[in-house]
Amino acid sequence: MRLVYFFTIGFTVLALTAIWGGDSAARPVMVHSTATVVTSSEPAGAWFETMRPYCNPVQVETQHRWSPPPRGTAGASYSAACYALAGQIDEARARIQALEPDQQWRAAGIVFNIAHPVADAGNDVAAGPIMELVVEFWPNHYMALYHAGAARFALGEPQVAVPYLEAFLEHYDQNDGWTNAARSMLKEAR
Repeated sequence: MRLVYFFTIGFTVLALTAIWGGDSAARPVMVHSTATVVTSSEPAGAWFETMRPYCNPVQVETQHRWSPPPRGTAGASYSAACYALAGQIDEARARIQALEPDQQWRAAGIVFNIAHPVADAGNDVAAGPIMELVVEFWPNHYMALYHAGAARFALGEPQVAVPYLEAFLEHYDQNDGWTNAARSMLKEAR
């Protein structure tokens, strides 16, 4: 169990370093992982941990008024993630769009990291709109592309799924279960 804990912490540190450090002009290629997200002890991450139970359609707005996110990019990013989990994609989008253009893809990365465990647990339909939001701001994020396509396919919208799945295969170079599933959905969609 300790090994899983340390792996999760290590992955989170690496992911946050990749998101917040490095060249702001380039969008990195997503590295696949099924690790559970552990937010940081930074103020925005700590704020999100207290907000997480309220990231639902009934409480998200009220709780944001009572406990606004910390100012800055990280606060806006975690706020967007909370709204996205609550199904309020337009509000999540507005939070990301309010950021500087070179920070938007990083915010989308935080939203992805928060929502990815839902998709990996097999609920692509619930995670689909969030993954489509991520792709708006990080178009080559291959795992978001996969989950967005899988969601549209599961909803019986194969023609909408096709561009996401084709882009996934363009950016993902492993020959594994994800690739096989995408190819199978594409074959059935055509």
